Amino acid sequence: MKNQKSKIKNHTFVRGFTLIEVLIATAFVGLSIAALVAANGSFSMANATGADLSTAEFLVEQIRELTALLPLVEPGLTTWTSLGPGPGETLATYDDVDDFDGFDSASRGGPISAQRTTLTQLKAFRQRVTVQKLNPTNFNQVWSDSSASNFARVTVTVLENGRQISTASWIRARY
Repeated sequence: MKNQKSKIKNHTFVRGFTLIEVLIATAFVGLSIAALVAANGSFSMANATGADLSTAEFLVEQIRELTALLPLVEPGLTTWTSLGPGPGETLATYDDVDDFDGFDSASRGGPISAQRTTLTQLKAFRQRVTVQKLNPTNFNQVWSDSSASNFARVTVTVLENGRQISTASWIRARY
């Protein structure tokens, strides 16, 4: 009998994973995969938002470039009393910055480039332009269209599917 007991004591048991250990490991792997999928979705949304903002800034710069070399008002005009295009003027014939007051690219089927062409591949976006006369001593104060100011603020707002993405303003002087 003594021999039998010693055999049992010397016998080694091979251990493996228990069912609970396997379930816990599987749960950890599942949580890790779920976290990676959620992070990937967040990164994709952030990337799309960044791409939209970049496109909007590009469209603002197209208007800025288009108007950069144009005079603020009709050349030779002595009294500047109204904003917006003159009678019969179209985008193709806008010859000064104040003609762009009230411009909205939605009617063209897409935003416009600095060359006045429609960017149909960006048709989900639109540009809106406003021109406001400013108080010459306080650029934060907007004057009426009929005032005799020599300063104006040009504001371009870019929307995508009706949602505002970006807006930018700059001040132009009549020279």
